[in-house]
Amino acid sequence: MPSTRRLLALALGIGSMGAVVGCVPPATGPNRPPAAGTRPAPDTRWVESTLRRLTLRDKVAQMVWPTLLGDYMAADDPRWRRLEGYVAEDHVGGFTISVGSPSEIAARLDALQRLAPVPLLVGADLEAGAGMRARGGYYLPSAIDLGGGTLLPPNMGIAAAALGMDAAGERGADSLLAYEAGRVTAREGRALGVHLAYAPVLDVNNNPANPVINTRSYGEDPRLVARLGAAFVRGLQAHGMIATAKHFPGHGDTDVNSHLALPVVGASRARLDSVELPPFRAAIAAGAGAVMTFHGAVPALDSSGAPGTLSRAVLTDLLRGRLGFRGLIISDAMDMRGVLDRYGAAEAAKRAVAAGADVLIQPDSVRPMIDAVLAGVAEGRYTEARIDSSVRRILAAKRSLGLDRRPRVALDAIRATVGDTAHEALARRVAARAVTLVRDSLGALPLGRLAPGARVLSVTVARRGDLAAGTALDRALGERFPALRRETVLADPPSAGGSSPADLERVLRAADSADVTVVGVYAAQSWDSPSARAPRAVLDLVRQLVERGRRPVVVAFGNPYLLQDVPRVPAYLVAWGGTTLAQRAAADALLGRAAIGGRLPITIPGAAAYGAGLTRPALQPAAGAAAGAPSSR
Repeated sequence: MPSTRRLLALALGIGSMGAVVGCVPPATGPNRPPAAGTRPAPDTRWVESTLRRLTLRDKVAQMVWPTLLGDYMAADDPRWRRLEGYVAEDHVGGFTISVGSPSEIAARLDALQRLAPVPLLVGADLEAGAGMRARGGYYLPSAIDLGGGTLLPPNMGIAAAALGMDAAGERGADSLLAYEAGRVTAREGRALGVHLAYAPVLDVNNNPANPVINTRSYGEDPRLVARLGAAFVRGLQAHGMIATAKHFPGHGDTDVNSHLALPVVGASRARLDSVELPPFRAAIAAGAGAVMTFHGAVPALDSSGAPGTLSRAVLTDLLRGRLGFRGLIISDAMDMRGVLDRYGAAEAAKRAVAAGADVLIQPDSVRPMIDAVLAGVAEGRYTEARIDSSVRRILAAKRSLGLDRRPRVALDAIRATVGDTAHEALARRVAARAVTLVRDSLGALPLGRLAPGARVLSVTVARRGDLAAGTALDRALGERFPALRRETVLADPPSAGGSSPADLERVLRAADSADVTVVGVYAAQSWDSPSARAPRAVLDLVRQLVERGRRPVVVAFGNPYLLQDVPRVPAYLVAWGGTTLAQRAAADALLGRAAIGGRLPITIPGAAAYGAGLTRPALQPAAGAAAGAPSSR
């Protein structure tokens, strides 16, 4: 009889049991390097010989990793010349790659590796898979999606899917889903030349007002976050990529965006031990190779008010000492206001190294940061031996990944891995299982019970720059309801071209003549926003629809906590992200083409409890709908 885990794998369409936690890493190939940390015996000869030939400045440069884009640059472009200088002249130890097409990212990283006297270690923010960074974007004015890597649902969506599967008796689903997310991320990321994922996010999002973590977290339950995070770590590292647990010691209970200011976590030491720290303990126990720091103050750990990134009490005494972490400590971006405003770039760099950081990412300026860390040695704030300890860890990570032997990737093999159909199928299935019906007090769903001639209005609420918002959802709704009317409300502030009161009135008039109004809200927390609350345009529209008796069906593609701001809506669905896959999954759920079974991994204050989620069976199988979704609950 097949095991439960085997049945789960088949239900998800994974097929091979090589994806199960604790499996033997896959065989290596052109773009399939050895799994991180799996080489048979520690051999420090390359590390020590490389360290001996580095000058002190070169050692410091190994700790400084600038950020680069994956956009196209000609060979004589001054921006490319600057990147060449970082490698050939400054001898930086690595880079953080931001956004670009898969082929351009891989080609650029490969070209930089050819220039490097010591192989480069490349990190990327792959919280939602390689597609989070490696996408071709949209071609204007036609808004053609140029494709790219696999974009997975955010962590909170994975948790919603896992809780739903667990509630249906499919035990162990949480670990399997998270492990598979790590596996797919590692395979695609390594094919691009990325070695280290700045993931998983292990912040426990127990503050609904958090403007910067939100769906990046697995949820508010530290036990669930710990299980999912540890499984992701295993899946990632068993397939050749280093995992980075972040943001230590915890960024979940904040209502300040650390990109804009210094947040403070006022929790007691006992609360930190029981809520914030367990996921990091689990990740360390699972073998996480790196930890990223938090640009926020935690007075219970350091009464000086220093942010975690610059605190010896946090990084050395707690993380190294009490928790026994021996991997890389990586700072969060050193150009964020959470450290710059109070200390300035040079002083922040010195304090981070003194606190115990091994790698400083995204400096405001590369050479001045190298100079600042060097000056710290001259000033006696730390010794060259302290620098050596960090560089040994960096070099050891490079060797564990096989970069001492093969730093470059096979460019002609990228298309065999990145955006692979099996990876995309996994993303579709998880997106389908994640859809969570929080409320349907009037029994409006599924809409598939309506006649095809029904007058359906689809309102897309999004920021001006979100080109994909509503496209896939409206296409699917239009296939069922040919008379579908589409309207858009821009959620940007009025000063930035957002919708006016006259625009809202036009939408309301359209709703008055519709049988059903579906409001897809794509506006989410953003890096440049100090608040997680819904934009004014969203609140005004939904409240007026309710007051006019239009009984809207609200679909949250962005912030799942939206319901607390519009508590009177009769139907509320959470789709966990505005990607094309999430929109298709939401459409299938709305129309009854797929069952609904996700569960909330958070509490929506005053509206819904942790674990809430209504179930709906599918009305009929959909052509191209997510396979593996249960037909009933």
